[in-house]
Amino acid sequence: MNVLDKRIFETYAGLEGQQLLEPILRDFPGRAAVVSSFGAESAVLLHMVAEVDKATPVIFLDTGKHFWETLSYRSKLVDRLGLTGVRIITPDEADLAAADPDGTLHQSHADRCCHVRKTLPLQRALEGFDVTISGRKRYHGAARATLDFLSITDERLKVEPLAGFSALDIGAYMRSHNLPTHPLTEIGYFSIGCEPCTQAGGSSSDPRAGRWAGSNKSECGIHWTHNGQDIAGPSSAAH
Repeated sequence: MNVLDKRIFETYAGLEGQQLLEPILRDFPGRAAVVSSFGAESAVLLHMVAEVDKATPVIFLDTGKHFWETLSYRSKLVDRLGLTGVRIITPDEADLAAADPDGTLHQSHADRCCHVRKTLPLQRALEGFDVTISGRKRYHGAARATLDFLSITDERLKVEPLAGFSALDIGAYMRSHNLPTHPLTEIGYFSIGCEPCTQAGGSSSDPRAGRWAGSNKSECGIHWTHNGQDIAGPSSAAH
């Protein structure tokens, strides 16, 4: 099936959750990859993936700035769910040397830091894939409030099986399947990214309040064409 065929939206119309995920993984064997942060709500989508095919490629961007709790949780979920297709992707050493040699770029240029540590590595990791799957949800608000279950970006089909899930839906799924929680959620983190740019906070109605708190940044850039994109060009590496 061609992901750019407009009829693809009719094929999967009305489906969500695992009912959407299962035919997508079936119809695009070897061509679909899941992008997961192994964050606060990641277990739900990863459990659904494991129920369909434990060998599904799952891309985790190891930025070098994660909480140790996230790395531990990743290992726990991989073992618990039996995931065999997890790919740990790291930033290019040359990019880091040029843009962030002392590891403090996040303090002066958060978008550029995201670009080097997340956007560029993901672009490379997705080469050869026609479909990307993520666990974003409309209830997270801001630009995510109007998420479609299916969309086309950069000539790839983007699939959001959990777009319509609420915080209650996520909690109910976690409990019904006895899924382990991210340890930081127990001390007030509703959304979890890189350690320097994430603080405890948020709520079920605004879970991302602790991400880049005090700034107008709301996304890292891997899902959107703003925030985290290298809009300033190569010369921005020097700033």
